[in-house]
Order: sequence, then structure tokens, then C-alpha cells
Amino acid sequence: MDVFIAGGIFLVAYALIASERFDRTLIALLGGLLVVALGVISQEEAFAAIDFNVIFLLAGMMVLAGGLARTGFFEFVAGHAIHASRGRPFRLLLILSVLTAVLAAVLDNVTTVVLLTPVTLSIARTLRVSPFPYLISQIFASNIGGTATLIGDPPNILIGSAAGLDFGDFIVNLAPVVVVIMVAFSGIMWLAFGRSMEDDADRLDVLAAVDPASAIRDRRLMIRALIVLGLTIVGFLVHSAIGLEAATIALLGATVLMIVGRLDPHEALRDIEWTTLFFFVGLFMLIEAVVQVGIVGGITDALAQAAGGRLDLAALGILWFSALASAIVDNIPYTATAIPIVEGLIDRGLRAEPLWWSLALGASLGGNLTIVGASANIVVANLAARDGHPISFGQFFRYGLGVVAASLAISTVYVWARYLL
Repeated sequence: MDVFIAGGIFLVAYALIASERFDRTLIALLGGLLVVALGVISQEEAFAAIDFNVIFLLAGMMVLAGGLARTGFFEFVAGHAIHASRGRPFRLLLILSVLTAVLAAVLDNVTTVVLLTPVTLSIARTLRVSPFPYLISQIFASNIGGTATLIGDPPNILIGSAAGLDFGDFIVNLAPVVVVIMVAFSGIMWLAFGRSMEDDADRLDVLAAVDPASAIRDRRLMIRALIVLGLTIVGFLVHSAIGLEAATIALLGATVLMIVGRLDPHEALRDIEWTTLFFFVGLFMLIEAVVQVGIVGGITDALAQAAGGRLDLAALGILWFSALASAIVDNIPYTATAIPIVEGLIDRGLRAEPLWWSLALGASLGGNLTIVGASANIVVANLAARDGHPISFGQFFRYGLGVVAASLAISTVYVWARYLL
């Protein structure tokens, strides 16, 4: 009976989250609490399943990003991007895309687009151009760049915590292929927008009047925040050597910034997206119930039989299936569900490395296929619609299809050559 209860709640919750008709945090919490209330798992089992390494890592990075945003740093960087473009719209698009990818890798893709999208809309108004090419390219770049690091995309945080992979592991294994994908992405954006974005010499006069330095609201806090952020990233790189988990380092960095930056803790903690964190809480409990009743074990057995013990089929199957599944539902709940399945395949004798990296690449890159594929997509779409520039599902899919197809083709070659030969 518990199998039907857990499976039914899980499927209904997934359908409601994918439909976006209800708040996904409330649905995840309701699903997680229902499996406890109905006796599928105990409260102790449900709470033990919550991965606080993920929760506190996200919380710490949100405080750090919020502190940096107060200083005007992101507007300052965007101002320099305008100058570097020399009035050429497509060059500006590439600069903003690379900037987005780098920041997404250092902070996380959701935080990055929250901070940069208003700046991009302002730039488009200043230059009297449509914001659509810039916004959609930033969405793609945020998901691609976020794939490169442990903290860049929420699925990576989940995978890193479950598999015991650290910041350095993600850099070494995923950053090289992300660089190649970004090069291919630039070419696709040129084919999509380059020819239609005409240069306009009049824009040079507008650009000459833009002073990036004027965007800085608190230079002292900016310097301190950048130093703390840099030290936090160094901490991620050496956390195994110093015996600290990523969550501890992120929270330590956030606390130090509040102290040295003299930030009001009440204001700083308001920068935390509590709805996102409680979404994870509910999701962890719901997934634990599905695991406990044996549903995940059954799926794992079926996949293991389909792969016939072949690592290449399992790894590449996970890569492509993860991309397609992440396009249908948000890649966060998909990844949380897929992790126990990958763990089951590993328990059945398949080598772990190709499976984990295939899951990370598929879940993160597949988010670019549809507007609901990743949280960053939804954030930008909402901000753009509020500014009078809605992005439709069809528009997004038309451009996302080429980006994802190229990304997965490159990833397939990479996984095969690096882990399967």
C-alpha cells in the first residue's frame, strides 16, 4: 500500500510542479509532509533525509551574492561591458554572455540572472535595442557556465553532496567541456542573431556618456566582499585538505562578510531565497519516501537490465535522458530523483565516475531546452515579462533546441573519450 501512496503523491507533486499553476515550494512541502503524515516514512527518517550540506551551502552563497549586489558591483561590471562592446550589439551580447557564464560558475546561475537581468534590460533601453537576444543568450550562458562548478547549478550541489565530489572535482571534470560548449554556443548565437543586429555609430555617443565607476555605491564594502568571496572559493578548492565541508565554508564566508562589511544580519538574511531552501526540504523528504518503498530500486533494476551491464550505454543513456527529463520538469527535482538511481547502478557494479558526470551534464545543459527546464529560465522570463518583454515557450524552444543539441553532442564525445575509451 505504501508503494501506491508514495508513488501517487510523487507523481501528482511532479505534475503540479511542472504545470507551474501552483507554487512549487508549497507543493514540495505538502508532498514531503503527506508521506510522513500518512505513515509512509517516520518523521525521523524524513528529517534525516534532508541534506543540510546543500541547504546551508545555498544559504551562504545567497548572503555573499546579496552583499556584493548592494555595492553596485554588477552594474559596474556591466558598464565596462558596454564600453568594451564599442557600440556593436552582437559584441555586447557575447561579452554579457561570457560575463554571465563566469559569474554563474562563481556564484550560481539563479543568483547571477537575478542580479544581471535588470542591468541587461537597462542596457537595452539605453542602446535602443530589443532585449530579447541578450536575455535569451544570458539564460543559455548561465546554465552552461553553471555546469562547470559545484556551486554553479543546484543539480551540481545535489550531485556533489551525494557523491562526495568537491569543488576541484567539478572544475577538473566539467570546466574543459563547458569551455568548448561556450565556443559552440557563441557560433549558434551568431547564426541566430549576429546578422540581424546592425551596428549603429550613433550608439557610440551614448556609450561615451556611460561611466561605470558611477555605479559603485559602496567601494569599501565591494572590496571587502570580493576578498571574502575569493577566499570562500579558495576554501572550496582546498576543503578536503582542511577537513571542512562546502556548506561550512560558505556559511563562514557569509558570516565573515556580515562582520567585516558591517551588514545588518536581518537585511543580509533577507537575501536568502527561503522559498528555494524549503523547496529542497520538501523534495528531500518526498524522494526519501520513494526510495524507502522500493520504487527507485525497481527503476534501477530495470535500467541495469536495459544497459546489460554496459557502462557506455548506461552513462550516455543517463546523459541524454537527463537532458530530456530536465526540459520537461525543472532540473532540480529531476536530479534529486535521479541520484538514488545512479547510486543503485553503482551498487550493481558500474563505475561511478562516468555516471555522475553524465548526470551533471545532462541535467544542467538540458535545462536550456525549454523555459521551464531550469530555475534561471523562469526567473529571467518573469523579470522580462514584468518589463514588457515576454518570452514565449515557443520562442525559447526554437533557440534552445539548437543550443542543447550542440551541447549534448559535444558532451557525448567528451564523456566517451574521457571516461569510456
